[in-house]
Amino acid sequence: MNQSAVVDANVVKRRFSPFVIYLIAFHVFWMWIYVFGIYPWMRTLGDATLRYALTNLTLRFLVWIVPVFLYLRYVDRVNPIDYLKLREHWKRGVTIGVVLSIINFFGTMARFGVPHMNPAALTWNSIIGTSILIGFFEEIPYRGFMLQKFEERYGFWLANLFTSILFLTIHFPGWISLHLFKIDSVISVFIFGAVMAIVLKYGKSLWGPIITHSLNDFIAFVVFRI
Repeated sequence: MNQSAVVDANVVKRRFSPFVIYLIAFHVFWMWIYVFGIYPWMRTLGDATLRYALTNLTLRFLVWIVPVFLYLRYVDRVNPIDYLKLREHWKRGVTIGVVLSIINFFGTMARFGVPHMNPAALTWNSIIGTSILIGFFEEIPYRGFMLQKFEERYGFWLANLFTSILFLTIHFPGWISLHLFKIDSVISVFIFGAVMAIVLKYGKSLWGPIITHSLNDFIAFVVFRI
């Protein structure tokens, strides 16, 4: 192995160690501190109120988005927008996201029938917090950041497996605390995460997963109330 190869290997190793620290810190905070410490307090604000929605959005932005941008800028020293695939091929990504969402809507309607909107389901948080913006908050750290960092070291398919497992497990504490843990949810969330990774790989833009994810949750939880 020549000198340059040794240097390159050391750079990869240095860059991956902080990533592992980030993974542990992020998942420990959100899966335990947020779910069992912060979320119970948030519910006292009234989960249908604008105050709850804004608190939720602020926390997600500070915990899910800001650390990714800081890591890419100051640890990896790359442009976060470019690394996350938010600039190039954005029209292709938007088109893929819209097309997949249309297919998703009609596929869901074929399974469950014509939706009957329930006004009680239309809250500030259900519209902007857990549906319309959820793709932005969850796709940036998982498919935009974690998937690509794993892929640099292990290749796409192993990276997809690791990221999909992490994406699945971060849901566990919330499901358990709210008594919503179901095997079909485990399977569907894992498959959904893997599909979003494939959408990024072949669409070459994070806007595809962002739009598909957001509209999927809007269709499922707001429109059809699944």
